[in-house]
Amino acid sequence: MLRFLVLTSLAAIVLTGPDSRPKFLEDIGARVVGGDVASSNSWPWQVSLQYLSDSNFEHTCGGTLIRRGWVMTAAHCVDTSRTWRVVLGDHDIYCFEGKEQYKGVSRVYIHPSWDKNNLAAGWDIALLRLSSDATLNTYVQLANLPPTGQILPNNNFCYITGWGRTQTGGQMSALLKQAYLPTVDYQTCSSSLWWGSTVKTSMVCAGGSINSGCQGDSGGPLNCYVNGQWVVHGVTSFVSSSGCNTNRKPTVFTRVSAYISWMNGVSI
Repeated sequence: MLRFLVLTSLAAIVLTGPDSRPKFLEDIGARVVGGDVASSNSWPWQVSLQYLSDSNFEHTCGGTLIRRGWVMTAAHCVDTSRTWRVVLGDHDIYCFEGKEQYKGVSRVYIHPSWDKNNLAAGWDIALLRLSSDATLNTYVQLANLPPTGQILPNNNFCYITGWGRTQTGGQMSALLKQAYLPTVDYQTCSSSLWWGSTVKTSMVCAGGSINSGCQGDSGGPLNCYVNGQWVVHGVTSFVSSSGCNTNRKPTVFTRVSAYISWMNGVSI
């Protein structure tokens, strides 16, 4: 039996109706709860993106370590001015376990076409330049990224990971969770009974049926099994306000393979 994760971030994007534009919403209210706890550090490229609030750092979004000094996340996670940090090698976000690496963020690169007033246009991707390079080890590793333009087939085996809320109005999960989210091809996802024109070719859909999962934090990875290895094909972007697990409204991700050239230009 599959279980589920729920989106939680400062700025989750949801759709309020079939003809509405996506909007920000701090917390959709968990309609689908649970999620399988991942084995400790089994997704070693997953990061916790945190912001300074008073004198403490608070978790807000996920992210992916793509180079020793660079993290990929969603533009909507970082399009406000804050003091950011990234935690690498984390599993329990409320407990220091001795494996974590804490890195400041020296600069935020939001895709130049991102427009928070036109969310359905896409471009929901950003890169974070870390203040110092990560040390790669058993607990902290670089993600594999897809080649430019690669499109996954329908029902490709994928998992989403994050520290989503475990119940309506509840606390974020202390432990990293994972949920099974098979891909939905563009032809299906963009059809009138699914997301319609809200979904663009630069996006990836996953889930959207009674047996699909839901997402953890915005900005986190969609980890897909391709040719014998895990590859990060998506950056968590938006869901339906009807609930993460709404039939025919799969979770929508920024398609990583559409942005390889841009990322290479920024991070070289």
